Amino acid sequence: MSFGTLTDEDGDEALTEINMIPLIDVMLVLLVIFIVAAPLLQHSVNIDLPQASSTPLTAEPEAVRLSIDAESRLYWNDAPLAEEALTARFGEMAAQSPQPQLQLAAARSTPYEKVAEVMSAAARAGLTRIGFITEPSN
Repeated sequence: MSFGTLTDEDGDEALTEINMIPLIDVMLVLLVIFIVAAPLLQHSVNIDLPQASSTPLTAEPEAVRLSIDAESRLYWNDAPLAEEALTARFGEMAAQSPQPQLQLAAARSTPYEKVAEVMSAAARAGLTRIGFITEPSN
């Protein structure tokens, strides 16, 4: 039994040929595997998917900005607003569907009591979307 060497039969020169037989054997085995597997990859399965109906998205209503200055005066979207008209405006907002967001902005020196009264009136009217607007300090 003889084993492979890196020299020729005389022993003086190195062999420069690559033995291709094992590489060809591996390639033939892979070719047979791909020939057998290819029809399986093209087989499709029919699936009955459920049908759903969708409704178009409604546009989000514009947010209402309610500002309170240092003297406790109210401004509805930068327009002056009397305190008596506040509950009526809150009622109109609560009746809308979808309900717009109330953005509450108060000056730094506004008494907390006034902010709490406005928030309480909004909650009594049925407003659920209340946000607070702050100004960054320099």
